[in-house]
Amino acid sequence: MTTNKKISFMRSLCMGIIEEDVILPFPTLNAGEKETLTSMIDSINGWLKGKDQEFRKWDRQGEMPAEFLQEMRELGLFSLIIPEEHGGLGFHSAAYSRMVQEIAKHDGSVAITAGAHSSIGMRGLLLFGTDDQKKKFYPKLAAGEMIAAFCLTEPGAGSDAASIRTKAVKDGDSWVLNGEKLWITNGGIASFFTVFAKTEGPEGQMTAFIVTKDMAGVSCGPHEDKMGLRASSTTTVSFDKVRIPKENVLGEVGKGFKVAMKILNSGRTGLGGGCVGAMKKCIELASKQAKQRVQFGQPIAEYGLIKQKIGHMVVETYAAESLVSLVSGLVDQGYEDYAVEAAISKVFGTECLWRTADEALQVAGGNGYMCEFPYERVVRDSRVNRIFEGTNDILRLFIALTAMNDVGKQLKELSSSLDGIFNDPIKGFGILTDYAFKRMSQATGVGGAKSAFTKLSPQLAGAAVIFEEGTRDLALAADRILRKHGKAIIGKQFATKRLADIMIDLFALGAVMSRVNSSIVAKSPTIAKELEILSVFSGQVRRRTKGNFGKIDDNDDELIKSLADEALSKEGYSWDTL
Repeated sequence: MTTNKKISFMRSLCMGIIEEDVILPFPTLNAGEKETLTSMIDSINGWLKGKDQEFRKWDRQGEMPAEFLQEMRELGLFSLIIPEEHGGLGFHSAAYSRMVQEIAKHDGSVAITAGAHSSIGMRGLLLFGTDDQKKKFYPKLAAGEMIAAFCLTEPGAGSDAASIRTKAVKDGDSWVLNGEKLWITNGGIASFFTVFAKTEGPEGQMTAFIVTKDMAGVSCGPHEDKMGLRASSTTTVSFDKVRIPKENVLGEVGKGFKVAMKILNSGRTGLGGGCVGAMKKCIELASKQAKQRVQFGQPIAEYGLIKQKIGHMVVETYAAESLVSLVSGLVDQGYEDYAVEAAISKVFGTECLWRTADEALQVAGGNGYMCEFPYERVVRDSRVNRIFEGTNDILRLFIALTAMNDVGKQLKELSSSLDGIFNDPIKGFGILTDYAFKRMSQATGVGGAKSAFTKLSPQLAGAAVIFEEGTRDLALAADRILRKHGKAIIGKQFATKRLADIMIDLFALGAVMSRVNSSIVAKSPTIAKELEILSVFSGQVRRRTKGNFGKIDDNDDELIKSLADEALSKEGYSWDTL
């Protein structure tokens, strides 16, 4: 296995290079962590089982009872990622993600309350905290005496984190903080806030701070009336001349943007785990409903269209679980550059859950639409996942533009190297030959082990061919799009979305292949069905990838934008049959 932990699988893939050692073998939990996790899961299921009516009641009321929060504290749900020496369970990324998955099988509001605390609320302390900060806050956070919240979003700054207006000004040995944060998960129950504020100085434009509720000038707004996750606490959090000691700076002064992005990247597997848990619950609900519901003389489970829905739900759940587990494994193995992979896991997992929840409701028919049953609540709860912690639209731009940046650098290096080509023709010829050979490799598949898998079971040969074809399409697409649009690529969001979707599909396929390959090696009794999942999913990826690649030059993008401009200018729909 490679020892280079700076490699990014997807950034390499965009250059036509398959770094198979990064994703093979499929990651697994260590024995000690697995034992602790299994015990914890048993406790969670024993505690939450049978509480469906309470969850529905709290959803309607829009509030989680204080006594239930206390039970969460006692079960250790706020201690999951805190080191054992400070009173926590010390879970790494994979175990933590699996724990959130289990909670999400029961209720989204409970999962997001625990998840927001660990995934983002206090993760900055884990990643950037000083020893003194950790000694001071870890024990209280582990016990749930302090619940954490992440304060980045503002009324005028959502995905554009750089435009925040909350400001901190240095005053002696302290900072004075003023501003307001919006839609803060756990806002009404938190007493530990990771807050991002604008700071002027040569070090940078934004700094992260630890703010506690007992500081004068900290206040929370009323509970937000939300579409979903209604029992979880979401409020505004305001800061009025809050004096923060210099010891509460999190990370370096002026490096707050880096802190925020690192927190979000590191914590995405928690959200991904929650999505997988909800998807598994949807399959359970839909399967039972399909077997019990009789129409035209037989259970609807016997009808092909119902089987098609449930079959696709199974495929997408397996793919999402594989992807989230693989990213967790990259984090736990110490890979440094996994931002693109983490963003892909968030986009893919949240969109798979949305489709799965919708299909589960469809299988349930009229029951699915009734509040008496959990289907409609799962649909409502799952919708925000595509919005918070980075909207999927913005993350697609990040995924694609990161690839474009790498390809652009390669093209720039080629261009600058040609400056003296006639003065040093041998050097120039070598550069051109290297570049041409790389592009030829991408176009033909001929070019060495880096452009193909070498360590997969022969049973995965068909999927490997699809992946390798997709890799060549991806590399050529990145090159083609960049050459076509140049510096204007920033504004060509249809093109970048297509590239991002190819990248998302390929990484998901790589994760599924890795997992199935490990099952083959382990001689898993479920391998036959896992190979069926791989066959279906790889076929879907091939069709989608070819479609996206084909639309780079042949598309209706300008027509779509023209119609949008018409609606925007009229602020509505322009036609009527009257």
